[in-house]
Parts: sequence; structure tokens; C-alpha cells
Amino acid sequence: MQAGYRSFGEQALHYFQRAHDGPAPPVVGGPAAWRGPDVAGRSDWSFEFSAQDIAELESAAAASAHVALGEVTRRDFPLPGLSSRMAAWTSELRQGRGFLFLRGLPVARWGEELSSRVFWGLGHHLGMPGAQNPQNELLGHVRDYGEDSANPYVRKYRTAADIAFHCDLADVVGLLCLQPARSGGASRIASSVAVHDELSRRRPDLVRRLYGTFLLDTRDEARNESMPWVPVQPCCYDGTSLRTFWHSDYFRSVERHAAAPRFTAEERELMDLYDEIAASPDLYLDMSFEAGDIQLISNHTIVHARTAYEDWPQPAKRRHLLRLWLSLD
Repeated sequence: MQAGYRSFGEQALHYFQRAHDGPAPPVVGGPAAWRGPDVAGRSDWSFEFSAQDIAELESAAAASAHVALGEVTRRDFPLPGLSSRMAAWTSELRQGRGFLFLRGLPVARWGEELSSRVFWGLGHHLGMPGAQNPQNELLGHVRDYGEDSANPYVRKYRTAADIAFHCDLADVVGLLCLQPARSGGASRIASSVAVHDELSRRRPDLVRRLYGTFLLDTRDEARNESMPWVPVQPCCYDGTSLRTFWHSDYFRSVERHAAAPRFTAEERELMDLYDEIAASPDLYLDMSFEAGDIQLISNHTIVHARTAYEDWPQPAKRRHLLRLWLSLD
């Protein structure tokens, strides 16, 4: 049967197909240029699943139970009652504020297998799910595996350490909380449009460099000495929308390769200031997860990070999130 998802490579190529006419004006603005303190007290980005919604999700999961997860399509997972709201959610991710928070899934009652199927099925109604690495991992398991966060080949989501601001290689990343941490582990998000506008206000001389090429260290995603890095353009502007890919940890670590060019002083200053602005309390918004919460964010207009966390000593209670990557047509 045909796979019901995009491969890691197909998804990345789709994500980087960003129209570009030239550098954006000093202030892009718009609904995607939000600031954390301004939206923290609002409720229009948070939604609660009703009992009727949950019954519909359970019915759709049962209807698709005979289909392997990677072969599930939207047709296999019917959601007639939720479909209109999900179309509005997709529009919000693509053209609006760029993030949503959905609450109330009974994941403790469902267990991991049913929760995974529901999350995957929801993804098909928002966009097209995709693999998260060349090994075709469909749903990432975000938990502490006890790995060394200082190891450049370790992806930090596999540790309890803090994670710096970055974007993933998909239009949208979703997280479903199965178990929250004992403390910490907040998801920290900031508008990359607001970061761009603030950077332009402070240092207009540095902004143009965002529209040039940076080298992205492939790290463990390639482990191929013939392709130790790939060139990317952090910012693209099509005359209306600003889309950003930012991953300064992976930009910086490319210098571990002897053949890679060294950063100029201006480039280091740009990366430092961009990260500093994103990490400002004037810009970021923290979200704390409870079991059954879903966070959805656009990787084009938002950079995301995570605070370090302390886990529970009992293995069954340790922090565990499912991660979903989506492409939007």
C-alpha cells in the first residue's frame, strides 16, 4: 500500500520551498508578529475537546484500526464534526498567529497506542504527516533516555536538558503530552517575525545577513562525510509573508568540520543577538503541559525552545511527549 506520510527528505524539501523576492521591510508586523506578554492572558489560542469530540476521535480510531499507522489516510480517519474547526486551525497555523494549544484528550484512559493513533489521525486533517529522520520514525518519543546533552550527535530532546531556540524541518510540529515532568520542561516559543522586527530596530546593519546562506551541520541525520552540512537561507520574504528557519546550535557546530568556513565577527554577533532577542521575556511565551495537551506551532513563523526539567523517579511517571511533524499544502 502507499505510505500515508512524506519521507524525511520529501518533507524537508517541501519545507524549504519558500518563495523569496528580497529582504523584508524593517517592520513586517501582522498577526504572526505577536509578543508573549500580549498573548499570555488571551484564550483565543487555546481550545478544549468536548465529550462529543472525544467520542468522534475514538470512533475514527476504531474505524482505522485495521490499517497500519503509516498507511492511514484522512479517508481512513473520518472526523465530520471536527473537520470545520480543524480547517480553521490549519489556517491559523499557516496565516495567523502560528500556534494553538488543544486540551482534554483522555490519554491516561486511552494508553499510548490509542493516543498515538488519534494524534496521527488528527495530523491527517491538519496537513500531511512526515517522517522525522531518515529511519522513518513517524511519531517521535520526547523523553529522557539518559544520553549526554553535550554530545554533538545526541538530539537534545532525548535528554532532560534545556533546548535552545530553533525550528524543525517541517511546516508544523505538534506535541502531545502523555506524562508531564515533575517540574520544569516548559515549551518556550517566540515569534520569529517579532524577533526579526526587533533585530531590525536594534541593528538594521545585521538583518540583511539573515537573507544569505548559513551552513547547517547535519550531525547524526547524515553521518556522511560527503555531506557534513547543507546550505540554508534563514529568512525568506515573498512580498507579504516572512518565513524563517533558525537553528543556531546547528549553524555554530558546523565549525567542528575542518573544511567548513569560519564565522565572521558579524555573523557571530548576529547569531548571539538573534538568540538573545528570542530569549527575552518581552517576546517569549511559556506553555506548561498536562497529560492530554497538544501544542501545534508553525516552523515558519515561530522558534521554539524548552526549559530543563526534573523527572519523576518512577519510570511509569516520567515525562513523555509524542512529536508529530506535518506539511501543509
